Amino acid sequence: MSSSGTRGDFRDVQRAFAAHLRDPLANPPLPGIEDRRLAIYRDLFFNNVDNFLRGFFPVLHSLYSEAEWLELSRGFYAQHRAETPYFLQIAEEFLAWLEQGHSPRPCDRPWLRELAHYEWLELALDVAEEDFPQTGFDPAGDLLAGIPFKSPLAVLARYAWPVHRLAPGQADLPPAETFLMVYRDRGERVRFLELNAVSARLFALLATDPGQQMSGRALALQIAGELGYADPGPVIAGAQQTLAQWRERDILLGTRTG
Repeated sequence: MSSSGTRGDFRDVQRAFAAHLRDPLANPPLPGIEDRRLAIYRDLFFNNVDNFLRGFFPVLHSLYSEAEWLELSRGFYAQHRAETPYFLQIAEEFLAWLEQGHSPRPCDRPWLRELAHYEWLELALDVAEEDFPQTGFDPAGDLLAGIPFKSPLAVLARYAWPVHRLAPGQADLPPAETFLMVYRDRGERVRFLELNAVSARLFALLATDPGQQMSGRALALQIAGELGYADPGPVIAGAQQTLAQWRERDILLGTRTG
């Protein structure tokens, strides 16, 4: 037999072995291998992935029975083809599978994907290698007159469900439009802050300002115009207070200097 044929046969064996480990119900075991030995590999590989998912999504896991969770976890393990070898990115792969490959079951709640996204966002900020910049801003700058300087470790998320309130015994909350600021502070702690629609709009404008040229006052004036306020004074005062609170929380670092 040629060496290329040998390599081809070996690859076929590898694929069949991997397919069985991934989904043993749909793919028969390789002939000639004792099932007791195969079970060691089946359990080792699946339990590895399942333990990571339980750690990455503790709230989501707590809201399922053990059987329901294992069915969900095994579905991901069997069906999803990961694009990364890094274990820390399993959470992102699981989220992608929930959004694109998972077929909802009767036991799945309508907030499944949003809760998973919220927990993934917390993890992503916790492990993000990016740190606070040291230059380019004045930490004591006037947030109305100057251009607010946003932390790179602050993200705004909009959900149809109050995902931050979901917990055992509180899994049947009614839907409610929810704006959550998820951020990491200088103490390396990931925190969240619930925003109302107006403060969420303020942050969205700040984060998407092309060239970051709008002062805090300009942002407030745009919102006042969008709301149809003839007198922008209350909106400006509210924006000033909100921006100051964000600076205290490390969501803003000050005002841009460059």
